[in-house]
Amino acid sequence: MLLASTLKIISGGQTGADRAALDWAIVHQVDHGGWCPRGRKAEDGIINARYKLTETPSSKYSQRTEWNVRDSDGTVIFSISPEIFAGTLLTVESAQKYQKPYIHVCKQLTDINPVSQLQLFISNFGIVNLNVAGPRASNEPEVYQFVKEILDRAFLPYTIYL
Repeated sequence: MLLASTLKIISGGQTGADRAALDWAIVHQVDHGGWCPRGRKAEDGIINARYKLTETPSSKYSQRTEWNVRDSDGTVIFSISPEIFAGTLLTVESAQKYQKPYIHVCKQLTDINPVSQLQLFISNFGIVNLNVAGPRASNEPEVYQFVKEILDRAFLPYTIYL
């Protein structure tokens, strides 16, 4: 059984996948947090203070990415395209470095049910602090809606029986 009320969403506040997870958490009163770059920097400007994020000492995105992986129990990477690149690739490398479990949930890989994939990942690894990562909105504009849809289907109405 997965309970959203026992979950904490960790994310860096960038547009796209990060922001979708944080917005989902706020709407559903799920605890959230994470690291963001110094100055609360994102591609659309300064990250809104409503997101409970802590600034890293560096303004570089890479420090935020690594620290969110390090401080979570596991990472889900959402994307529309199967290719992983740029900051998302750094997320994978950080998960490997810190020996943290991670999963890639991709909309274009239709042979796998993304909701079941996420539920099993969280259940199998006992994830409480879930780092959510993926492309920024300028790279994959559709990822925001995809993240919210999968989180809704995985956790609402808050109890899912596997």
